[in-house]
Amino acid sequence: MLSRLLATAALLASVSSAQAITVAVGAQANSSTGGIGVAALTLIAGQDFCISVDPNDLWSAGALPRWSNADGLTGALYATGSDESGEVNGTLIGTDFGSHTQHGLSAPYGSLVGELGGVYFVIGTSYSGTAAAAGTLNLYYWDSNNYDNTGAVGSAIHVGVDCVPDGGSSVLLLGSTLGALFMIRRRGV
Repeated sequence: MLSRLLATAALLASVSSAQAITVAVGAQANSSTGGIGVAALTLIAGQDFCISVDPNDLWSAGALPRWSNADGLTGALYATGSDESGEVNGTLIGTDFGSHTQHGLSAPYGSLVGELGGVYFVIGTSYSGTAAAAGTLNLYYWDSNNYDNTGAVGSAIHVGVDCVPDGGSSVLLLGSTLGALFMIRRRGV
């Protein structure tokens, strides 16, 4: 029984990993204004999918202070001295720039946005949802122009029912299964 549960947990872990792809979305080339979206994957209506982006991965909408992560220009952001901005530790590199409205969506400047079937939605650093329509999921840097944008973010895109971006649910399942087996064996059940 233990070997069967371990095999199931290993299968779940491999399915989660097999469903993930990685893409890079550029602030200039993939801007919602003046660029083209990154065709990330094809979804069917009703299919669950998740997107995660490292919150420390930065891109820029232009001159300081316009650096942000995929959540966009929503508040004060300070350089770490080793981030993509190249600025000295403690320098203000990002601030709140409000929202940009385009294609029926109002979202923070500099945020990661998805488009599926002509509908735009905010992704940011983490998104989990169900495809409302079939089609290609396109990813964009949300901005009013692209001429002075720099940088890119990479996102791990997961498709299917297991939408834990880091595959952690498989590890959690394995740990829970082993714990339950230990308790069963200990009690002699």
